Amino acid sequence: MRIISGYAKGRKLFTPPAGDNSIRPTSDRAREALFSIIGEQVQGAAVLDLFAGTGAFGCEALSRGAKSICFVDFYPSALELIGQNLQVCMDAFANHQKKLADNTLTLATRDASGPAFLIKHDLRKGLPFFSGKRHFPSSFDLIFLDPPYSQGLSLQLLQALDTSSLLHPHALLIVEDRAKETLPPHLTSLSLVDQRKYGEAGFWFYQALPKETPS
Repeated sequence: MRIISGYAKGRKLFTPPAGDNSIRPTSDRAREALFSIIGEQVQGAAVLDLFAGTGAFGCEALSRGAKSICFVDFYPSALELIGQNLQVCMDAFANHQKKLADNTLTLATRDASGPAFLIKHDLRKGLPFFSGKRHFPSSFDLIFLDPPYSQGLSLQLLQALDTSSLLHPHALLIVEDRAKETLPPHLTSLSLVDQRKYGEAGFWFYQALPKETPS
């Protein structure tokens, strides 16, 4: 498993040990397809990676110019992998900065690589509490939700996000679950705009609806 594009392109990511089925990383093929669909929306985005697992989605976003990334997971093995893979990105970014400096280019032209946060939280109990946390984004432009398949968690967290304050206007939310699952086409603040399938994995793309302004 590797970073596909950006300043950390080609860097190998840490993966769960053989026989450990507690973490199910999104395949490189599917991740590449997702970011092809997202396109330039990742540039300068505040990203939230829920059930982050190995952290591959968030690290890919950082490599491609995300402003910040918040990883959320609960299990020690996942938290360790996210930390290791985030370090891979940070090392690549440091090398990227040095190359820019060596080429006498201004560092202001570099790709964005803002702060990264790692939160230990059991998402089975709902969304984490972000309010009041220093330096945290108040809302997110891009959210990736990748819970264990076929446990009803996609719908549970989708509904929680739909009524939360975490959605930036026009935010994009991507949900991964087993392709045979059914998720609603419309919610209060979110509308399904695309759906893809890669092997047994299904991906639902929700766009935040524009907020109505009082007349």
